[in-house]
Amino acid sequence: MEIQTVDSIPSGWNTFSYKNQSQETHFIVFEKYPDGISAADTKADVFPVFDKGMTLINEGKTEEGLAAFGNLPPWFFNVVFTGGIGLTSPNTTSESTIYLEPGNYLMECYVKMPNGKFHSVMGMFKEIRVTNHKSVIEKPRPTIDLNISSANGITANTSYTKGQHTIAVTFTDQKAHEHFLGHDIHLVKLSNEANLEELDRWMNWTNPKGFISPSPKGVTFLGGIQEMPTGNTGYFSTNLTPGNYAFIAEVPSPKQKNMLKLFTVKQ
Repeated sequence: MEIQTVDSIPSGWNTFSYKNQSQETHFIVFEKYPDGISAADTKADVFPVFDKGMTLINEGKTEEGLAAFGNLPPWFFNVVFTGGIGLTSPNTTSESTIYLEPGNYLMECYVKMPNGKFHSVMGMFKEIRVTNHKSVIEKPRPTIDLNISSANGITANTSYTKGQHTIAVTFTDQKAHEHFLGHDIHLVKLSNEANLEELDRWMNWTNPKGFISPSPKGVTFLGGIQEMPTGNTGYFSTNLTPGNYAFIAEVPSPKQKNMLKLFTVKQ
């Protein structure tokens, strides 16, 4: 339940390689904080609110739990979600490249433990400073282009071949869904055991059984791009081996929103 990395990085394009060395599924989202706000403010004023709200939801008091999130501090609504690393299964490595402006950021994972507690509340967060010094990393050249929007869901005009790929994710728009967050994209490999209805339900953190360890059977998460503002593009890399896959968003009812896109990689 921790994120281990450097304390500061240059602004501009940065590539992050995440090695999940735990036995639970994780992700890392980057949240740009307003000036003067730090991880200490989050720990004191945000995590207790989410912890209380989720506890009420787990007790079956859904309306009361959702109402509890109204106690979040006003500055929280000025936080900008700026991308990050998608869901990554245990003992798996994923890689994302995102553009970051100078400022103070929080990195966190809010997947839930088996007891319903958010990973972030249990310590899986880290403050990181993005400096004015400019990165020398160049924008990646994608082999696959995806678009995601609230109107059309996940769209792509391509076939999927085996091998190493850099996938561009462009956010045509962004909005808060029923779980108060925007949309993103995660890549999953599906075995014959995978149950798509179970996966669809699991992608909603406000569901007591959603976004909780263990993740659904037959599903291996291979990274992706976390929520970003309208017009932004993030990139992630993966090696596609033959089999069945899906791109899926962490939103309530992704299939209904056309945010569950199945595809097959042939031998």
